[in-house]
Parts: sequence; structure tokens; C-alpha cells
Amino acid sequence: MSQQLAYVIITPYSLYKSRTGGILSRLISRTGLDLAAARMFAPSAELITQYAETIVSAHDPQDRKIQELIKQYVLQNFAPDPKTGQRRRVMTLLFRGDEAVRKVRSVVGNLGPDRRMGETIRDTYGDLLMEEDGRVRYFEPAVLAAPNVEEAEMKLKLWARYSDTDGGVLENVITYKPAEAGQRTLVLIKPDNFRFATGRPGNVIDFFSRTGLFIVGIKVHRMSVTQAMDFYGPVRDVLRTKLKDVVGAKTKAVLEKEFNVKIAAAEEKQLGEVLCPTFGENQFENIVRFMSGHAPSELPREQWSEPGTEKCIGLIYEGVHAVSKIRDVLGPTDPSKAPPGSIRREFGSTIMVNAAHASDSPENARREMNIVNIGENNFRHIVEEVYGKS
Repeated sequence: MSQQLAYVIITPYSLYKSRTGGILSRLISRTGLDLAAARMFAPSAELITQYAETIVSAHDPQDRKIQELIKQYVLQNFAPDPKTGQRRRVMTLLFRGDEAVRKVRSVVGNLGPDRRMGETIRDTYGDLLMEEDGRVRYFEPAVLAAPNVEEAEMKLKLWARYSDTDGGVLENVITYKPAEAGQRTLVLIKPDNFRFATGRPGNVIDFFSRTGLFIVGIKVHRMSVTQAMDFYGPVRDVLRTKLKDVVGAKTKAVLEKEFNVKIAAAEEKQLGEVLCPTFGENQFENIVRFMSGHAPSELPREQWSEPGTEKCIGLIYEGVHAVSKIRDVLGPTDPSKAPPGSIRREFGSTIMVNAAHASDSPENARREMNIVNIGENNFRHIVEEVYGKS
């Protein structure tokens, strides 16, 4: 089979209930597909009206009555709030690979009153409660996905057409109490979570959901060497200048063991001063290689701005005290010093391979968000790359 694109739309209710991580975990681990792009939408009434008209299909194995329920659900819950005009948050995930549409739909599942529990995403996160007379008491589809390749293409082209005007980093989608002030912070789910098709990226997002914050931006990102150097630029100076004592002590221990000599404190200090810049530069190159796939010394300068080979997910979280809440759940840089229940304790292994990054101040959040550019529309680019411009 040729490579296909398939989408999953996470409903506003699933986002509100912080089910994003669990949904993503199942999709990655059970399909083995490449998560090619992700984008937040605050859909307009125009987009939702057009999308709703495509939902009921003779080619969908889902029962026709369920399709009609999904159509009405989308019209009522995806469009802007009729009372306030506030737009609702929707997340669209784009998967790529062999038989992508079939694989995604099998993991998403169908809805029905006699469904089995836990086998599919809709088994776990969706609901269809019926009265004895057959009337629907409560309905929540959790996610939406295309039933076949042709409809996947049609619907992806539609969402791609609106992905600039209705998608990106969302504004004015969170309601605050009068005394509250919203704050934004950046999270990067690091490349070590994508070595294999596992549920780790979603599991990390699940941990962040404990903060009660709201996702307002998401991007599947391949960091260039230039971006990695800019992003970790402040760390470079620390590595080159602030670790003299550490470098001196390590060098002393190695030399004393190797040559069976005693090195005095003054000589240890000199060793640290001489070797720290070299050590720091080497460590910085390792960080850039880890995040982008290449160290600066491994590529011609003209290739530094090209997308790297390593994948990460960039997320913007919004809410009250967002920076400190995310940092508390993440834990300290060194996983061995992180408290139980923190992300880095659960998923990290070294100071560099430590599962995720989070901004440490509002100022750094703004700087880092500018470098990663979460609003960049990779979603539309991939759809148009496969299907052409519509």
C-alpha cells in the first residue's frame, strides 16, 4: 500500500477533560504510524457548517443514526458559543503511513449502545447513553476520524483551507475570573520519546494534564541546528564558564588514577580553567545533536537552518501561574534528583535525555516560543504536499 494521510480530531470536550495524552498514546502505539503534524483550531461557524455536511456518508460502516448524532454534535459543540461568540478548542492530529486511514479508524472504533469496554478510543472516552424508549440521553464521540481514504482526503483538504484563519496558537479561548491573569509557557516533548512507536509522548502529556492548564498551541517540530543553538544558547555560556570546578575535579581524579600522581588544589583549578571551555563546547554540541540530529561541526553552515532529523512535540499551555505549575510537574533537570511522580523521575534517564523541556520564566517562554514558532502551519504544508493545493 502507498503512504496515506489520516486525521483524528479531538473534540472540545475531550480536550477540556484532559484526555489528549491517553488518546495520543493509543494512536501512536497501536497504529505504528508517523505523527506527521498537529494543529490547534478554533473553528469558525463557516468551517463547521461545511464540515458537518460531509459527516453522514453511505460509505461509513458506522450506523446511520450515529452519523446523524455526530453531525448534530459537531454543529452544537464545535462552532462558536452562540451566547458569547467565544470559539472552542479543537485539536487535529495528522498521521502518515501505510494503510493509515484503516489503522487509525480501527483504533478510534465505532459507537453503539452494545460496545465493548476499553478496546478502542471511543470505548474508553466516548459515551452513548440511551433511554428505554430509544431516545439518546447523552452522547460524546471523543474523537472523529474518516471512514475511508477518499473521505480522509476531502475532509483534510477542507480543514487545511481553514488552517491559517481558524488554526494556530489560539487567542481568547480561555475564560478567566475577574481576579485571574492568564500566563503561557512552552513545553517540548523531547526526541527520546520518539525513538520507537510507544505511548510515551502521550503519557508525558497526561502528566502535564494534572496542572489544570489548557493547550492552546501544538506543533510536531523538527528542530534545525540553528534553532537548537538559539534555543540552548544561554546554556552554552554556563557550560563553557561555570563548570570549572566540576571539570577540574573530574580531570584530577582521572589523572591521579592513570599516572599515580598527586595533584594539588592549585593545579586542579588550572586544569578546570583550561579544559572547561572545551568540555562545555563538547557538551553543547551533544545537546544540539540530541535535539536536531546533527552537531554544528557535522554540517556545512548553509545546512544549519534545514529541519533536523529528530522529532519533538511543541505545546503551549495557558492558565493561571502556567510557568510554575508546569515546572513543578516536570521536576528538576537531573532525573536522579527529581521527586517521585514527576515527569523526569518517571521518564528521564540523564540530565540531557530527560523527557521534556519547559520554560523557566515568562520571559524565556516568549523567547523560546518565538524560536520554535508553534503557529507555523506544517499541517497545511503536508496536506498540500500529498494532495496538492485545493
